[in-house]
Amino acid sequence: MPAATLTISSRNYSSWSLRGWLVCRMAGLDFETELLSGNDASTRAELLHLSPSFLVPRLVHGEIIVWDTLAIAQYLNEIRPEAGFLPRNAVARAHCRSIAGEMHGGFINLRSALPMNLKARHTNFKIFNGARGDIERVITIVDECLSRYDGPFLFGETPSLADAMYAPVCTRFRTYDVALSRKTALYRDTILAWPLMEEWAAEARREPDEIEELDMEF
Repeated sequence: MPAATLTISSRNYSSWSLRGWLVCRMAGLDFETELLSGNDASTRAELLHLSPSFLVPRLVHGEIIVWDTLAIAQYLNEIRPEAGFLPRNAVARAHCRSIAGEMHGGFINLRSALPMNLKARHTNFKIFNGARGDIERVITIVDECLSRYDGPFLFGETPSLADAMYAPVCTRFRTYDVALSRKTALYRDTILAWPLMEEWAAEARREPDEIEELDMEF
């Protein structure tokens, strides 16, 4: 029996569920995934009972209960430092923490204007000015990281916490056919071809279309 349970909402729509699942897999944690939809009142009540902040993902590992993606990643980094969530170099490590935190707390316009939907494809999608500023900031972050650390991931040859945080944005870039710099387009393709992302996407395609992303995902 798996040693842990990760509660998520939707694979197709939930960006935070994806991030939580990625860090658990990157850490090599033995866990099972519990899928809860937020569409009905009873399930919303269950989610509220499970997690006082009414947020998914939520990880239960023995007696440990932790929610919020960054909190889960910090916990896993403590028990599985070999997972390599953060670069060994102190300067790069600070940089990684900073851009992961920026994604965690920012880009509200991008989230609301371009909601995650792995099944959808939109061409000529109108992107409003507020979201354009967020997109340009992501492009700047990605281009700078690839130039400084030589890729193909943000901090070098292997995925880090930052890649788990920025992976859902790469799906949005594909869904809405967002124009990107050459480096950011290559990074998007690298992330979408990441075996963990391909596994998640395959499960998302099997998910019922009527599942809706929880309000707080934006």
